[in-house]
Amino acid sequence: MENKKVIFSGMQPSGSLTLGNYLGALKNWVKLQSEYDCYYCVVDMHAITVPKEPKDLRKNTLEVLANYIAAGIDPEQVTLFIQSHVSAHAELSWVLNCFSYFGELGRMTQFKDKSKKLDNNSIPAGLFTYPVLMAADILLYQADLVPVGEDQRQHLEITRDIAQRFNNRFSETFKVPDPFISKDGAKIMSLQDPTSKMSKSDSNENAYIILMDDADTIRRKLKRAVTDSEGVVRYNDNQPGVKNLINIYSKITDKTTDEIAALYEGKGYAQFKDDVAEVIIGELKPIQEKIDYLLKNKDYLEKIYVHGAEKAEAAARKTLRKVYKKVGFIPRY
Repeated sequence: MENKKVIFSGMQPSGSLTLGNYLGALKNWVKLQSEYDCYYCVVDMHAITVPKEPKDLRKNTLEVLANYIAAGIDPEQVTLFIQSHVSAHAELSWVLNCFSYFGELGRMTQFKDKSKKLDNNSIPAGLFTYPVLMAADILLYQADLVPVGEDQRQHLEITRDIAQRFNNRFSETFKVPDPFISKDGAKIMSLQDPTSKMSKSDSNENAYIILMDDADTIRRKLKRAVTDSEGVVRYNDNQPGVKNLINIYSKITDKTTDEIAALYEGKGYAQFKDDVAEVIIGELKPIQEKIDYLLKNKDYLEKIYVHGAEKAEAAARKTLRKVYKKVGFIPRY
């Protein structure tokens, strides 16, 4: 039997995920799990590059794990685990730090954006080096492909550079991963500023929908969603707000954007927004029920993350042993 290609991906535990996370990533992960050997991770080590309350981090980590499963990720089909449960991530990250350059890390757009908000004396080193931890996450599992959006493409490039640099120095050790670009590349944008990606860090709570939002909240947020003064449902770049709502409708129903625009010919935005809200509510209801069930059954979640960590650990240790030998560390046994 031909070996499946390996995919690695993960999300930070910031509590319940957004509709953007679900439609932009999770739904695609679910489709990929039967075709690929998938490692899906809750990247809690990345989360502490900015201050977090420990109790909130623990709560949010379990919530994201529940969100994954409720969205359709099957723990029997994939390796589903919590990053900090596999110590090889931190161990490989240190080795790769020694093969990464200050200049290339300083050019990372996300670091520049995040560090602008901080005083120079209070920028954590982890914020600067976290692309190296991300490289370790991916390279540990000899991933062939990594699903990435535009905002993460630069981090995948540095992962490829580090892998090639190590391979050139010590002989073939890591697979050099390629980006996995979804055929449907439409991003889910903010409901209040459709030129920005939907994000829960937005100061305006009307800008995003989280997976646990109730029906009334979703209806209210859709009513307030920014459109424009044209009053016509068309799919084009001149109407980014309308385009975003059509993308949401399309990703949930699998109708094409042209079909959706045709459905609302001669109708105003009010009916269109109402219908988008109902489509979202219908999609999220079974997911919300499953999340609620999972969070009330933490013993079941524990079995999943313990088993997932054991599977991930076996693959990760294999790579780490090879790396340690090549850099000259003496094996313990």
